[in-house]
Amino acid sequence: MVPGVRLVLLGKQGAGKGTQCVRLSRHYVVPHISTGDMLRSATRSGTDFGKQVDEYMRLGELVPDDVMVKVVEHRLDQHDTKGRGFILDGFPRTVGQAEVLENLLLPRGLDLVLDLRVPTEAVLERLASRRVCSLCGTIYGIDSPTRRGALCDNCGGELHQRADDTEESIRRRLELYASATEPLTSWYAERNKLAVVDGMGPPEQVASRAIRAIDNRRHDRPPVI
Repeated sequence: MVPGVRLVLLGKQGAGKGTQCVRLSRHYVVPHISTGDMLRSATRSGTDFGKQVDEYMRLGELVPDDVMVKVVEHRLDQHDTKGRGFILDGFPRTVGQAEVLENLLLPRGLDLVLDLRVPTEAVLERLASRRVCSLCGTIYGIDSPTRRGALCDNCGGELHQRADDTEESIRRRLELYASATEPLTSWYAERNKLAVVDGMGPPEQVASRAIRAIDNRRHDRPPVI
């Protein structure tokens, strides 16, 4: 069996992080921990916490650090992350969150941080066309279209546009990414934890680049692609 991995995936909204996390989690047999999925689940719960999260997400704002840290800390404390590892998608988003995560993961820490690079123009086009299965959560778009029109190829569920994929919300999230999250790349590069991966092209090609970057790190080769 392929060895496990403790990984963070960075990239603009629409860079394909969700798609690549699914592929990488299957390849390395580790859980895909999507903070976005966890927060969207909270918004459907009808709780006060869920309503608070929903307000942040509708406006395209980042959920406060203290809230995100509690959500992630609880998830990383589950048994399925403590053995083979995990792939974190959506956390950390700030240097402050990265410092907290580093302390949570002592003494081993992360194996690698992948930065999935996609031009902003391509991201906007992808997000405008992105549709998600209402049943299984499979994501479809320009690079991975459905063969069944408005239905999911996997389960037949109806496809819909996410509530936070409005143009106003998308542009606000990209602004926040540039100001709050992009500094993370320098922070992780200084710690020799960063690998840059070209996110353009068919999903299987991007996945191959990501796997090569991870396996290069295992053999102490230069991690930048």
